[in-house]
Amino acid sequence: MSPTDILMTAPMMPIATEALDKAFTIHRLWEQPDQEAYLREVGPRIRGVATSTLYGRTDAKLLDHLPNAEIISSVGVGYDNVDAAEAARRGIVVTNTPGVLDDEVADLTIGLLLATLRKIPQADRYLREGRWPEAPFPLSATLRNRKVGIVGLGRIGKAIARRLSGFDVSLAYHGRTQQDDVAFTYYPTAVGLAEACDVLIVITPGGASTRHLINAEVLRALGPNGVLINVARGSVVDEQALIEALKSGTILSAGLDVYEDEPQVPQELIDLEHVVLLPHIASASVHTRNAMGKLAADNLIAWFQGKGPLTPVPETPYSGRVT
Repeated sequence: MSPTDILMTAPMMPIATEALDKAFTIHRLWEQPDQEAYLREVGPRIRGVATSTLYGRTDAKLLDHLPNAEIISSVGVGYDNVDAAEAARRGIVVTNTPGVLDDEVADLTIGLLLATLRKIPQADRYLREGRWPEAPFPLSATLRNRKVGIVGLGRIGKAIARRLSGFDVSLAYHGRTQQDDVAFTYYPTAVGLAEACDVLIVITPGGASTRHLINAEVLRALGPNGVLINVARGSVVDEQALIEALKSGTILSAGLDVYEDEPQVPQELIDLEHVVLLPHIASASVHTRNAMGKLAADNLIAWFQGKGPLTPVPETPYSGRVT
């Protein structure tokens, strides 16, 4: 029996690629000069898809070429790069890679928060530019006596909260529903949370339901001493409203790891000295990206061994159907 055909839409970590190459026949879509023609040729043979946010959306347009696809394995805890509702309609299971990146993202979030408040990158530039002998670096804001609101208290949100508990700050949260086992104050709206806090950390899933959840009204509620940290998805924040809020002093500053049109970042943001901008690196350590890639590969391997998916997303719960 010939190996199962898998479509890989973008490069993956070597640990994942090697495992998939051993188990399957891999078709590397990004290497094809005419992807439409290639998909017409190999598409009917494809039974699984390995994808990531590097590719773009795995949606109806791509799936139309893959009539026999059974599973889409996406690298990342967020999976708004996959049209999970469309996959469910077609009977295709979607998996992501939760759990293995929680600590890494939480660590980076704390680093980004401190860097934004204490202006660590700006201080580094100040020294490198030889300006220290001229005058001390200006005093910064602080984390002391702040109330931190977490927008999205899932696994990563809780990991962030655990770390913040060591900083003696007050914590609150907003999410779709109040969690009975959480002691922090719950706010049913993002505006309400912003009014009560002066730091907002955004770690909610992306997608249509959270698009521009952080808008001009929320930013006004956060106030002139407020700091926004976004390690979720760029779509969750109204980027133009944020730019205007930063320019006008509606909020104090922002630390961003994600953007609405990655990898394009508005020049207006880049030109602002009082923000910290990172190139979507929250989970980007070798250790964690290896773990994510391995889990993505393991989902495909488990499925085609008849064991079912390891981490199916809620839109495509495992029903017991295996090949």
